[in-house]
Amino acid sequence: MSRSKRARAPEANNFVRTDVLARTARIFQILFVVALIALLLIFIGITQRNRALADAPSTRAPTKNAVAVLNPNAPLIALVAGHSGGIDTGAICADGTREVDVTTDVARRAKNNLEARNYRVEILAEFDARLNAATREYSPRAFLAIHADSCIFSASGFKVARAEISAIPQEEDRMVRCLIAAYADATLLRYHADSITRDMTHYHALGEINLQSPAAIIELGFLGSDAETLKKRDLLAQGVADGLDSFLKGNECK
Repeated sequence: MSRSKRARAPEANNFVRTDVLARTARIFQILFVVALIALLLIFIGITQRNRALADAPSTRAPTKNAVAVLNPNAPLIALVAGHSGGIDTGAICADGTREVDVTTDVARRAKNNLEARNYRVEILAEFDARLNAATREYSPRAFLAIHADSCIFSASGFKVARAEISAIPQEEDRMVRCLIAAYADATLLRYHADSITRDMTHYHALGEINLQSPAAIIELGFLGSDAETLKKRDLLAQGVADGLDSFLKGNECK
C-alpha cells in the first residue's frame, strides 16, 4: 500500500503544478485584455477630443504677423519719428532714456493702430529723402512730426503746433485741435501751450512737404516729469492715431 501511494505522488504533484500554471496564464490573459481595452478607450477619447477642438470655432486673436490688406487709395498719413535716422538722438536723460527711442516706438505703434483703421502710413526719418524744401512734392493727406520734450521736472504736459506761416491755416488749426483733444483724452496729460517754441512753429519738415498737406508737430510730454506716462507707449500712440483719424473724418474737434 505505501509503495503504491509513493508511486502516485509525483503524478499528483505534476497535476497541481500544471493547474497553477494554467490559472496564472489565464490571469495574465485577462489582465492583457483589460489593459488593451483601457488603451483603446483612451485612444478613442483623445481622438474625439481632438476632433471636437478642430471643429470648434477659433477664439484666438489674430497674430501679430497677420497683415491687413490695405486699400491703395486709402488716405496716406506720414509720421516723422523725431531724431531717427541720424546721429542726433535728441534729448538724453540721466536714466538713459533717449528721445529717439520714444518717438520711434510711438510712431511704429501709431502706424499699426492707423493701418488697422485702413489708412496707409509711412514712417519718415528726421531728414528723410522724401522731404525736400525745393520741390515740396511729398503730399500725404496728413503729416505729423513726433517729438518728446526735455528731461526737466519743472514743467509737465504735451503740446501741438502747426507752422507759423501756413497756406491752409484753417485746416491745420483743425488738425491741431483734433490732436490736442484726442491726445489729452488718451494720456490724461494737460496741454502745455505756454511752452510752444519757435523750434516747433518753424520745424524744418513742415516746410518740406506739399503746401496743401495739413501738417503739425507734437511734443508727447516731458521726458523728465512725464516719464511714467511716456512709458505707456500704446496710450501715446492711441492719442496720436485718434487725433489723426478724427481730423481725417472731418471733425471740428472744438
